[in-house]
Amino acid sequence: MSRNVLSVLVDNHAGVLARVSSLFGRRGFNIDSLSVSATNDPALSRITIVVSGDETELEQIIKQTAKLVETRAVFRVEQSSGVLRELLLVKVGADEQTRPALREISVIYKAKIIDLSPGSMVFELTGEPEKIDAFLEMLAGYPILELCRTGVTALQRGAPEYRLKERLLP
Repeated sequence: MSRNVLSVLVDNHAGVLARVSSLFGRRGFNIDSLSVSATNDPALSRITIVVSGDETELEQIIKQTAKLVETRAVFRVEQSSGVLRELLLVKVGADEQTRPALREISVIYKAKIIDLSPGSMVFELTGEPEKIDAFLEMLAGYPILELCRTGVTALQRGAPEYRLKERLLP
């Protein structure tokens, strides 16, 4: 089972995310990460989905997602030919003794300290999921008070290699 990143371009209207995500659930796919945003075309939204599965299962879910009326394009984003990023916000318990070490870790990973209070520090880090994981491993020895990850968002490098499905006129 490998982790796969799918990019799905869909009509930008209410209920589309629920239809796409329920399709994955009905087929027994666990969504590891989900990110949704508008695109440069206000009529389209991009859904980035990270799932684990073998090639046969993945091809099946791609074909079924492509069949949805609201889907305009669906394709796999390869890590070698794509740009994958994730945002992390993490609040760590910190006092005068632990702050210097936490600051040093943040410098190494190029994380921003976005809040400092007497008992905690909040870090912001953007990067590939592996970088986020490595940063969190370095923080494992400190009390993590709160954590939030956005999920992966991805774009294929270079010119788009997909064609949008034509919209059906009512």
